[in-house]
Amino acid sequence: MTRKLKNRNALLNTLLAAACALFASCASTKNATYFNNVSSDTAVQRIAGSFEPAIQQNDILQITVSSLNPQEAMLYNVPNASNSGATAASGAAPGAGFLVDGAGNIQYPVFGTIHAAGITTTALADTIRNRFIQRQLLVDPVVSVRFLNFRVTLLGEVAKPAVITVTSEKISIMEALGMAGDITVYGKRENVMLIRDKEGSRTVKRLNLNDANILSSPYYYLQPNDIVYVEPTKSKIAQADRSRQILPVVLSSLSLLVIILDRLVIK
Repeated sequence: MTRKLKNRNALLNTLLAAACALFASCASTKNATYFNNVSSDTAVQRIAGSFEPAIQQNDILQITVSSLNPQEAMLYNVPNASNSGATAASGAAPGAGFLVDGAGNIQYPVFGTIHAAGITTTALADTIRNRFIQRQLLVDPVVSVRFLNFRVTLLGEVAKPAVITVTSEKISIMEALGMAGDITVYGKRENVMLIRDKEGSRTVKRLNLNDANILSSPYYYLQPNDIVYVEPTKSKIAQADRSRQILPVVLSSLSLLVIILDRLVIK
């Protein structure tokens, strides 16, 4: 009887494998590769503009100050406790950063209001450093500004949709896709949607990853809060529609076939 059960299970596994094969379709490889027009002697141009992102409203910034007198610098490295709710919501440690408010400003010890939106972290660090020098508060001050909420989102036809935290403050769209497991064979590499918030407005840019020009595009490097959405191909949508229509019929037929085979095996 055990041997008959093994035979029945083997038949059942074979039928299930056949059912899966019915829904598998061959995706076109025409647009399944990146940088189709790159040859061995292609010279890639420099990226237009700077990849360094600009500070925006609601960003959380970590500002670190050091000088030849560490005790004096400690005053300016106290966590900004008034931002605890914002930093907790962003995933940063409570009270660990400075919130850029709706007017694009931060509230900094001694200096008060400093405008930050629209400039880079390097520019903001230079602004704060110059204020220390002008007011002779620190000797040879060194100021570092970093994002605490640099995240990008990968959605759609990628292997592992995810929200990625970028600790290096520099990530290309190719790196982000790699961290999400790459685009599946059903994703539109020639029409990837990039959604970006900038200066209070939301823009949508379509990117062709089949084209080598993406390597010199100003959108090659992502910015905080960017959303990358990979649309499914028509074949994937059509396959899903066919599956919904055919699946009940196939399952009913397989069930009937399994019952018949089961009785034959028992006999």
